Amino acid sequence: MYIHLGDDFVVSTHEIVAIFDYKTKASPIVEEFLTKQKDLILSTNNTPKSIVVTVQSIYFSPLASGTLKKRTQVQTGI
Repeated sequence: MYIHLGDDFVVSTHEIVAIFDYKTKASPIVEEFLTKQKDLILSTNNTPKSIVVTVQSIYFSPLASGTLKKRTQVQTGI
């Protein structure tokens, strides 16, 4: 199944590793993790509200982390 992350981003639910609230970016550990990543895909149209880590990339999504969580639960039947 696939999940729409906002803007023009769609990823497979099987590739999602984690979904974080964008406010956690202020954490030193998350900040260090993000600075070492090469495949960051930024949301260009809206202010990011969540960070979606997939197997291949990291997306800054304009949708709230709670909304994305609900979408993954509906898609996977949990």
